[in-house]
Amino acid sequence: MTDDSAPRPTAPAPKPGPRPGAPSPAALAARAPAAGQRRAAAAAPRQDRSAALAEAIGFGRMDEDTTVYVRTADGERAVGQYPDADEEQALTYFAHKYLDLVDAAALLEERLAAGASGDSIRASARTQHDALAEAAVVGDLAALAARLTAIQESAAQTAAAQSKEREAARAEGLAARTAVVEEAESIAGTDPARVQWKTSGARMARLFEEWKSIQANSPRLPRAQDQELWGRFSKARNTFDRHRREFFSDLDKRNAEGKRVKTKLVAEAEALSGSTDWRGTAQEYRALMDRWKAAPRAGRKDDDALWARFRAAQDVFFAAREKENEAIDAAYGENLVVKEELLARARALLPITDPAKAKDELRRIQEAWEDAGKVPRADVSRMEGGLREVERALAAAEEAEWKRTDPETRSRTSGMLAQLESAIAGLESDLAAAEASGDEKRIAEARTALEARRAWYEQVAKTAEELG
Repeated sequence: MTDDSAPRPTAPAPKPGPRPGAPSPAALAARAPAAGQRRAAAAAPRQDRSAALAEAIGFGRMDEDTTVYVRTADGERAVGQYPDADEEQALTYFAHKYLDLVDAAALLEERLAAGASGDSIRASARTQHDALAEAAVVGDLAALAARLTAIQESAAQTAAAQSKEREAARAEGLAARTAVVEEAESIAGTDPARVQWKTSGARMARLFEEWKSIQANSPRLPRAQDQELWGRFSKARNTFDRHRREFFSDLDKRNAEGKRVKTKLVAEAEALSGSTDWRGTAQEYRALMDRWKAAPRAGRKDDDALWARFRAAQDVFFAAREKENEAIDAAYGENLVVKEELLARARALLPITDPAKAKDELRRIQEAWEDAGKVPRADVSRMEGGLREVERALAAAEEAEWKRTDPETRSRTSGMLAQLESAIAGLESDLAAAEASGDEKRIAEARTALEARRAWYEQVAKTAEELG
């Protein structure tokens, strides 16, 4: 154990006539632990170090001129002097220095285990290992050297693993950056006429944030590679921004032209709203509507306002026309009653059995129909369609009667019957001859031909009977 009140040298000085090879005060200062080692030792947790201190003291001795030596594998080596102190105090002092180096090595192990840079730990362990050859300490330098060598080897393995991790992270970062660039280029390369600018603009902004996040959280790429990707990304963003500016500039121009054209159409529609030329003005409104559809949009707000005015002008005209038509329909109500009765008379002719008589009656109905006048618009199609149905039935009956009484048709039918009778008689003779020969093939052919002629004859005979 040491006495904390014992004198502690600040600059050890040799007594007169030191032993050859004893270090000078300057050498002692040079061999003192580095500042980093002292900080590491100070940061190490306090614990009972009596056993470790005693073990370290066992590797040193002090001679009569107060020079302290440490025992190494190559023999003893002078580490310094401790004036005005006994051997225990001197050896304890230099043993503490040794334990500071042990603490520094332990700190390297802790840092390595905590994930510090393997290359940095290896370099620090190598520096500490190289300093042991001249370290002004007393202790098991061989064990400390072996420990520092082991730390270097472990740090080398960690550095290799970290290098692979960095390469993997760098590859992942490269893939992530490339994906951002390619998506940005895809957005920038889309036809401006098909781009959803709000959605695409928001996506471009998110891609930029993704790029910054990747830059901050992944290893740096080689300068040329990083600049190439950033150049592509920057170009895509600039292209997108330029297309957006051009698109909205053109849109503003189209909107201005649309507003000008539609304002003119609204003025024309409003000028027509008081017209009573119902047919002609309705046609003009249809033409105005076609021109409206062909005109450019005027911007949502302006377009909606102009369309409201356009529709209002139309509504004024068509409401007035509707009111006029309602008055006319009311006046045509009596005509509808008359035509309902006439249509009932016409339908009573169906089915038509005497076309001539039905034609005379229908002519009288048609004359009365014309005299009755117009009916309300809602009934025009129904009434006209009903009368046309009777007219078509009469035309069909007249066509059938004509075919039935046509002399030429009757003559052709009679001649065909005579020809078929002659053909049937011949085929009957052929069948009899075939049966007499016993030739089954001839019999079958003759019978088939005869049956066909008989079926034909029956059909023609039925037609002749219908013709009267």
